[in-house]
Amino acid sequence: MNDELSLPATELVRRTLAHAKRLLPAALFHHSVRTYLYGRLLGEQRGLRPGRDYDDELLFLGCVLHDCGLSAEGDGDQRFELDGADLAVRFLEGEGVASDRAQVVWDAIALHMDREIAERKRPEIALVALGAGFDLGGGPERLPPGYTDRVHRVLPRLHAAAVLHDSIVRQALENPRKAPPFTMQGELVRQATGGSWPTWEHLARSAGWNDYEGYRP
Repeated sequence: MNDELSLPATELVRRTLAHAKRLLPAALFHHSVRTYLYGRLLGEQRGLRPGRDYDDELLFLGCVLHDCGLSAEGDGDQRFELDGADLAVRFLEGEGVASDRAQVVWDAIALHMDREIAERKRPEIALVALGAGFDLGGGPERLPPGYTDRVHRVLPRLHAAAVLHDSIVRQALENPRKAPPFTMQGELVRQATGGSWPTWEHLARSAGWNDYEGYRP
């Protein structure tokens, strides 16, 4: 990569990059690296500079590991972002990363699906959500002319959004606990299967507290 598309030059970054490449299909691996490039650039547009305003290595770790919960190794009983956050911490602690630094990465991965919350956190967390969201849905931000073309030449898209969708749905169909009602994962499964959600009243009645007995709005 040229300087514009460079990655942090640390041994941990190199090992983590190899780890993510082993775990993920090429489409999701490329998406994860693009998440870093876009997140860093979007941060720069907000006046955030690596080394001054945030730890560039931590941002990279959060970005490149943020979808590893969709891998076979990361597939557990939680929503994929939580499984991925747990897997990332296990990997990083095995690499000797201090627990407080690993916790920042956990937060970045666990919160990347909820941009409004992530943006209230430290830059290493907020920029993961911003970068991932931009890579999948674009946004109002104006990037330098030709920048996305240069990124895509190095990291082709390979149908990233479609692969991500199918990976989420595939896991959830095999284990419904990964797609609770009213979550994004649950909604993707509902759309894929034509299912329906229980109503608020149904959920409240199933609790057994009788909150609707005798209630008149």
